[in-house]
Amino acid sequence: MNMTTSEAHEPTALWWLAVGTFAVGTEGFVIAGILPKIAADLEVSVGAAGQLVTIFAFCYAFSSPILTTLLGGVSRRKLLIGAMGIFTAANLVAACASNYWMLAVARVLLAFAAGVYVPGANALGGALVAPEKRGRALAIVNGGLTIAVALGVPLGAFIGNRLGWRSTFEGVAVLGLLAILGLSFGLSKTVGAHLRTPTFSERIRVAADGPVLRSLIVTCFWATGTYSIYTYLSPFASAATTLHNSWMSAILFAWGVAAAVGIAVGGHTNDRHGSNAVVYPTLIVLIVCFAALSFVSTLFDPAIATYPFIVLVVVWGIAAWAFYPAQQARLLERAGVAAAPIALSLNASFMYFGFSMGAFLGSIVVSRMDVKYLGWVGCAFELTAFIVLLGSLRTKQMSASQVAGGS
Repeated sequence: MNMTTSEAHEPTALWWLAVGTFAVGTEGFVIAGILPKIAADLEVSVGAAGQLVTIFAFCYAFSSPILTTLLGGVSRRKLLIGAMGIFTAANLVAACASNYWMLAVARVLLAFAAGVYVPGANALGGALVAPEKRGRALAIVNGGLTIAVALGVPLGAFIGNRLGWRSTFEGVAVLGLLAILGLSFGLSKTVGAHLRTPTFSERIRVAADGPVLRSLIVTCFWATGTYSIYTYLSPFASAATTLHNSWMSAILFAWGVAAAVGIAVGGHTNDRHGSNAVVYPTLIVLIVCFAALSFVSTLFDPAIATYPFIVLVVVWGIAAWAFYPAQQARLLERAGVAAAPIALSLNASFMYFGFSMGAFLGSIVVSRMDVKYLGWVGCAFELTAFIVLLGSLRTKQMSASQVAGGS
C-alpha cells in the first residue's frame, strides 16, 4: 500500500488518535467505579444503573459495523473529528442528566460515536505508516485503551467518588475536546483518502466462516463472564469485604495495572509460543478465579475475605487481558491477512455484545439474588468459552486429519 507524502510525515497523528481512544476507554470502563453514586443520585437500583452499561455496550456492538459501513464515503479526518465531537457533546449531556432516561440517551449517543471512532482510528493508524511499522502504530492507537484501563478508569472513579459522578463525565469531555484539537491540527485534509471500507456482504462472509465464527463466539463468552462481575465490582466488593466505595478507585487501579501487565505478558507469550499457549491457560485461570471470588465471599467473614478478594481481582485482571491480544492473534490466524481488518472489527462487536450480556445478567443477580453469586455467573461463561475453544480445536484436528487422509 503506497502512502501519500502528507501521510508519510504524520506519525505524531498516531498519538492524537490514541488520545481519542484513551477518552473512549475511560468513559466505557469507568462507570463501574461510580455505579453506586449514579444509582443513589438518580434514585434507581444498582441493577437498573447497571443497565446503562448494557445500553452502551449493546448499541456499540450493533451500530459500529453498520455506521462504519454507511459512513465509508466520508473523509477520514471529518469522520474522526465528527465522531469525537459527538462523543464530547454526549459526555456533557450525561454530566447534565437530570434523570435516568436522559443519561440513557447520552449513553446511546456515546456508543454510536465510540463505535465509529475506534475502528476508524485503527484503520487510519495502520495506514499512516509503512507496512513494516503497522504493528507499532496500532499498538500506539490501542495503547490509549490500555492506559485508560490502567490509569483513566481509577482516576475517573476517584474524581467521581470525591466530586460527584457528573465530574467524571465532564473530565472525559475535556479529554474529548483535547482529541478534537489534536486531530484538527494533526491530520491533513486528504489523510486516508485511499482507504476502502468493507461492505456489509464482505463482513457477513467473514463472520460466517466456521473457524472465524467460533473464535468470535469465544470472545463473546469471555467478555460476558468478565463484565458480569466488572460492572458490579463496587457493590460486590462492598458486600464481600471491608472495602467500601471510597476504596473503589484503589481497587480499579490495581485491576487496571494488572490488566496492563496482562496485555504485555499475553502479547509477548503469544509472539514466542503462539496463541494456544495463552488462551487456554488464561481461561482456566479465569474459571478458577471467578469461582473463588464467590466461594471466598460466601464462606468467609468480610474482614478475612478482603485480602484474598484483592489478590483474586489482580489475578483476574492479568488473566483476562493476557487473553485478549492472544485471542486477536488467534482470530487473525483463522481469518487470514486479507480479512484481518474485518475480523478485528467483528471481534470488537462480539466483545461489546458480550459486555452488554454480562451487564444485563449481572443486574438480574444483583436485583433478585445475592451480589456474591456474580462469581459463579462469570465462572459459567468462562467455562462455556473454554468448551467452545476445545470444540474448535477438535474440529481443526479433524479437518487436518481428513486433509492428510485425502492426500
